[in-house]
Amino acid sequence: MPDRSTRLRSIVGGSAGNLVEWYDWYAYSAFALYFASAFFPGDNRTLELLNTALVFAIGFLVRPIGGWLMGVYSDRHGRKAGLTLSVTLMCAGSLAIALTPTYAQIGAAAPVILTLARMAQGLSLGGEYGASATYMAEMAGRRRRGFWSSFQYVTLIGGQLTALALLVLLQSLLTEAQLDAWGWRIPFAIGGLLAVVVFWLRRRLVETESFRNARTAGLPRSGALTLCRDHPREAVTVMTLTAGGTLAFYAYSIYMQKFLANTSGFSRETASGIMTAALLVFMLLQPAMGALSDRIGRKPLLVGFGVLGLLCTWPAFVALEQVQSPAAALAIVIGLLVVNSGYSAISGVVKAEMFPAHIRALGVAFPYAVANALFGGTAEPLALWLKSTGWERGFYLYVSLVIGVSLVTYLRMPDTRVHSRIVED
Repeated sequence: MPDRSTRLRSIVGGSAGNLVEWYDWYAYSAFALYFASAFFPGDNRTLELLNTALVFAIGFLVRPIGGWLMGVYSDRHGRKAGLTLSVTLMCAGSLAIALTPTYAQIGAAAPVILTLARMAQGLSLGGEYGASATYMAEMAGRRRRGFWSSFQYVTLIGGQLTALALLVLLQSLLTEAQLDAWGWRIPFAIGGLLAVVVFWLRRRLVETESFRNARTAGLPRSGALTLCRDHPREAVTVMTLTAGGTLAFYAYSIYMQKFLANTSGFSRETASGIMTAALLVFMLLQPAMGALSDRIGRKPLLVGFGVLGLLCTWPAFVALEQVQSPAAALAIVIGLLVVNSGYSAISGVVKAEMFPAHIRALGVAFPYAVANALFGGTAEPLALWLKSTGWERGFYLYVSLVIGVSLVTYLRMPDTRVHSRIVED
């Protein structure tokens, strides 16, 4: 069992790496408003954004492959090894985007390179979530596992917030013409360099006791066949509990920036400022919700998200269509993100607590990545497509219904705080 200082140092080290990985991933979405025309030039702004969103979705489609390959790798070779490999792929993808010429310079090769870079990042993130959730849940003690595991989403949101904060900073330092021409490359160059630092940090992490015990116990080797044969119910549960939570997260945060600019009518700078402030509140809320789950259980928080998400999504988006005050828009967005915290703060630990150690990273990563590809990655392109057809409100209905499906899972599943399969304290 690690001592308190080792446990804290490992969680902080793992969290710092997670922040940089998610910063690299979200920089694409944050700066898409500026580089869309560089790769997909045209006369229709919505279609330009739709094309960049489709590339974003392609990155999600390869995440199940990353979740499968890197989940198995993390179960067989260690959480530390999986985390180190994932940041290497993310670094390569970020540097490729930073250096890729525009469509005007090399034609159709530009969006092809962009797509390949996002696929590399998708493979990385497919394994990152499972390895990170598993590492942090195993390293945390039983009594405060929800609290410490919530820092996975603190750093996930922190990565998104860092990308948005950099966007706001560059908007204040550069003109729109400069951002459109070359300024959008800066965040990807920074992300690639930070990933090199994270690689060094992760090489210094200690391995978890759960992995060491599982490795010497003579248990079946991790693999897709073992997962489907021995843990089919848990895998399906991870997919269905993730569907509503991840769709709501991407609707309330990732797509929301474009919604505020493209539907509500705010300037790009105002939309970015609103989302930066909202995400800061969202990030700070995660540890409180994680600590609450340690006291009352994971299930009440999940059910609370399901009920409120089902009831509030439609009226909140309808209100945002007409809102004119940035303060009012900020209040509505924060309200939606508070609702989503019932899922986000504990999503990693709930999944990790469902599986035994020898297959935990794969069990968390693969079904989560499948649900994320189907519901998270498609959220933005689906919303933009429905807007282009004149039925934008169909997206609000879709989000509400998927949350409703996940609510059924929340009501039927056991509370993993009580029935955790992480045996080491």
